[in-house]
Amino acid sequence: MILSRAIRQIAQTNGVSFSRPSLASYFSSNAYDVDLDHYTSGWNIKDIDTEPGTYSIQTYNKISPRGLQKFPGDTYDVKPNGWEGSNGHAILLRSHKLQEEEVAVSVRAIARCGAGTNNVPVARMTEVGIPVFNTPGANANAVKELIVCGMLLGSRRVVDGINHMKGLGEQGLAKERVEKDKAMFGGREVSGKTLAVIGLGHIGAATARDAAGLGMKLVGYDPGLTVESALTLPRDIAVADSIVSAVSNADYVSVNIPYIKGTPEEGGTHGIIGKDVIENMKSSAVLLNFARGELVDSDVMKSFLDASDDARYVTDFPDDTLWDHRNS
Repeated sequence: MILSRAIRQIAQTNGVSFSRPSLASYFSSNAYDVDLDHYTSGWNIKDIDTEPGTYSIQTYNKISPRGLQKFPGDTYDVKPNGWEGSNGHAILLRSHKLQEEEVAVSVRAIARCGAGTNNVPVARMTEVGIPVFNTPGANANAVKELIVCGMLLGSRRVVDGINHMKGLGEQGLAKERVEKDKAMFGGREVSGKTLAVIGLGHIGAATARDAAGLGMKLVGYDPGLTVESALTLPRDIAVADSIVSAVSNADYVSVNIPYIKGTPEEGGTHGIIGKDVIENMKSSAVLLNFARGELVDSDVMKSFLDASDDARYVTDFPDDTLWDHRNS
């Protein structure tokens, strides 16, 4: 089917591929008979405003213009975010939390411009025969760079130092105090330290490679490690048989796994970095979470940070429990 091929091209523009090619091939060779009762949104034939022979692509969030150029204008009608029509044939989105009532009965494919799909009701879409695609690796380099930045921030109180000097600058004391006050923000070098990488997919593997270049020792954990990913890892990385084992001797821990609803006992990843993991971390460990905020048990992490002034938690997800903690 032309539509599914176009959606695949969007991902390929970013240098990635769909994680489940079999779904794409199935979609391209089968038609779906979706009954109106499958949805709560309803559908009216009078709502159609697409020219015959063209496909409407509903977008949410800001999608790369380079990717959207893959849709030829004579075949596809790309609808901007906020379009109020109800007859889109496909949906492209990033962080928008998609609701079932936003999925018209005419929709035949949904693509997430990113790795995770927790903002899409995948189970419900599966029930009605709509494949949900993701684009793993599309932003791997950007996230990896944030992790490396976070690791350096967690090694030295860089932000605290900046704020301190700004305060002194306002008092006209910056030049006078700069050398004396440096000792207040001492830190440690990352070279020779151990980084535990939890999750060895695109982001985890890229993080491991850069950490190796910084002279760090590496240990990784990923129960679903593929041969393809394994071949991209640094040769000297040690592979642990559990998260607890991986973090026990690590100076830094990077979490790079997807968020899946449900506790680990239920097959999910909510709170997977919980008491059993955190209690086995070094008291001076730096936890880096640029994956999903819900992966870490905030209350347990707060207790960990309270107990040691050398511990750090670095993340780009807001947390009501930890947002103002000195060590986060």
